[in-house]
Amino acid sequence: MNKEVRVGVATVIIRDGCILLGERIGSHGSHTWATPGGHLELGESIEECAQREALEETGLVVDSITKLGFTNDIFEKENKHYVTLFVVASCPTGEPRVAEPDKCKQWKWCRLDELPHPLFLPLINLLEENPSLKGFA
Repeated sequence: MNKEVRVGVATVIIRDGCILLGERIGSHGSHTWATPGGHLELGESIEECAQREALEETGLVVDSITKLGFTNDIFEKENKHYVTLFVVASCPTGEPRVAEPDKCKQWKWCRLDELPHPLFLPLINLLEENPSLKGFA
């Protein structure tokens, strides 16, 4: 196992009762569905990371960022360990585009009761640890 624990920030973008999910490729969790997100950089606030990653990955500008929760995610097959900080963000306009085609195959708006499978491990953990979240969108 990698000797360090990394911090990831996951941005849950909600619009019209749906959340934005992308199909990951080329990294751990490949071919699973996840929110926009990435590594927290040195000196960066969680909110800044959420905004930066959403813009880099989807081209969307998010605001109204609030803390949602965190998960402890051990990717055994990939020998990686993350603590993932989840935030909720608003983005009332614009449509996502695949801005990093080497990392994401597609983006789509998903109802919480109709999520695609398989989900990315941190999102699975968040939903398992917080069953009440299924109705928050």
